[in-house]
Amino acid sequence: MGNLSRNFQKPTLLCFLSLFAVQLLAMVEKFNSPSYGVLEYEGVIEKVAEYIKQDTHYRYKIIVGTDSENRNGGTDFVTAIIVHRIGKGGLYFWYRKNLKNIVTIPDRIAKETQFSIELAWKVRDTFRHNGLSGYEPEVHLDVGEVGATRDMVRWVTGMVLGSGFSFKIKPDSFGATKVADRHT
Repeated sequence: MGNLSRNFQKPTLLCFLSLFAVQLLAMVEKFNSPSYGVLEYEGVIEKVAEYIKQDTHYRYKIIVGTDSENRNGGTDFVTAIIVHRIGKGGLYFWYRKNLKNIVTIPDRIAKETQFSIELAWKVRDTFRHNGLSGYEPEVHLDVGEVGATRDMVRWVTGMVLGSGFSFKIKPDSFGATKVADRHT
């Protein structure tokens, strides 16, 4: 019995280390911005803070959304952070990941939702430590009551609500369906 438990521990540890490595790589993603070029996450947060502090007379919304597209044997996922200066435009930052073997719509929607929630958590945690804690990210989902994703709405909105965030779905989820979609 001792050998059997040791044999199961090695794959479990390797699986854990692989997941940890994936998370670590996600932390060093390079973000792109039409306004500021290529930035690391810390640079994005600095630009967000500057933008909000530039004009405090406006209300702001922080939005996170992901879109995906199958391409060349893999799936491109684009995740965006949007700072919406309500009534006066905004700015955004995005990064791309390419994953293999995620081709079905439910799998893609699940990954899109996962990536958006993970980035929203990271943004919320960062904001709690830099004076922007009043800005809670809102997650925009690439699902709607009409079309191929209608059966997934309750499932993914439950994931977002269970993670402590508010959400928008189509046709109101422009963070995923317009901003992130522009770069997939």
